[in-house]
Amino acid sequence: MAALDGWLVFEDEAGFSMTPPTARTWSPRGHTPVVRVRGRSRRRLSVAALTCYKAGEPSRLIYRPCPDVRPDGRKSFSRKDYRDLVQEAHQQLGGPLVLVWDNLNSHLTAGMRRYIAGRDWLTVYQLPPYAPDLPS
Repeated sequence: MAALDGWLVFEDEAGFSMTPPTARTWSPRGHTPVVRVRGRSRRRLSVAALTCYKAGEPSRLIYRPCPDVRPDGRKSFSRKDYRDLVQEAHQQLGGPLVLVWDNLNSHLTAGMRRYIAGRDWLTVYQLPPYAPDLPS
């Protein structure tokens, strides 16, 4: 079982716009700011990251970027991307993983469940979709 002497790993993903915000800015009173924006685009960058903890070991951050221009036309991480990220973490950390992640649809696919079930070094806990009793 991965919970024995394993790494505690939290996964999450985020998206970033490559267009800088220009709606509001700060400046001294009486000095109108001029904000120059170069390379306006609608491009985005998605990043999936794992924060990894184990007693007696330095914490680790393992992440993968996913640009919006991909050969398959997909703009977000796929089940295979998450699988590869978890596999890479296992190889880098060299031990069993206890993975905690949210209910993203890519995490809940049948293919991902099969992958998890086939790995004795991997224990996965899904965060509840809504937990009002947990402190915010």
